[in-house]
Amino acid sequence: MSTLKNKNAHHQFAITVELDPPKSASSSKTEKDIQKIASVVDAVNIADCPMAKLRMSPIALASIIQQRYCVESIFHLTCRDRNIIGLQAELLGAAALGVHNILTLTGDPTDIGDHPHAQGVFEIDSNGLIEIAHTLNHGYDMNGHELDSSTDFYIGTTANPGADDLDKELKRLESKKLKGAQFVQTQPIYEIKKAEEFLSGAKEIGLPVLFGIVPLKSIKMALYFNNNVPGVHVPQSILDIMEKGNRDTGLAIAKDLVNSLRDIHSDGAHIMPVNDIDAVPYIIG
Repeated sequence: MSTLKNKNAHHQFAITVELDPPKSASSSKTEKDIQKIASVVDAVNIADCPMAKLRMSPIALASIIQQRYCVESIFHLTCRDRNIIGLQAELLGAAALGVHNILTLTGDPTDIGDHPHAQGVFEIDSNGLIEIAHTLNHGYDMNGHELDSSTDFYIGTTANPGADDLDKELKRLESKKLKGAQFVQTQPIYEIKKAEEFLSGAKEIGLPVLFGIVPLKSIKMALYFNNNVPGVHVPQSILDIMEKGNRDTGLAIAKDLVNSLRDIHSDGAHIMPVNDIDAVPYIIG
């Protein structure tokens, strides 16, 4: 049973931070980042070739982080690059390495990445991946054959508190729970009211929720979210502040959001610092 799972089970406010693996055979860059936050976070998320760009294996990096720094890791796994056999093999390997927290994702299409002519697999989507991890936890492969040793994954999924149809989003989440999902990490939020509404529905479903926090660096970044990222809305009140603000302004807003999440008794915050790892201790302090 993972540390992250224990914390959520005892209703403590958990802090996770998302990191991109290096495009390198060396983990030193990420290890330097870990050293800056190891004492203040409960777990780190390791992305799986985000935006379809080549990066180090998230499972390998998660294992290195756990072994060298005793920081719990949540590895992302996407359906883009592997078929059902490959996904199961990756999960069995992760379990053998002691990496038990997973965030299940469908994955970005290859044509937006640095290998645009690579062929995406997408044999299943994130719902199917949840089922795979859940089935392995029960000691069987996806063809019904018994494993010599079962896995013990704490299975995460994603959700969007800012979805246009919140009821539909919550129904999706309920379906994911039935398939085996055990916790949720969300898209970024900038309005506590939306977080409260989502949290109310998620509590009824019975899944712990860690709300996404992305610190704004500029008004341009805020407007990009509003114009290009469905379900992520930066309200006018924050746009007005960021109009004359800068990175420090965005960090202060992020810090206020984290404190507000504590006030509404959410299960935690998932910080996505956009390569600004030095911002993390301030935001959660």
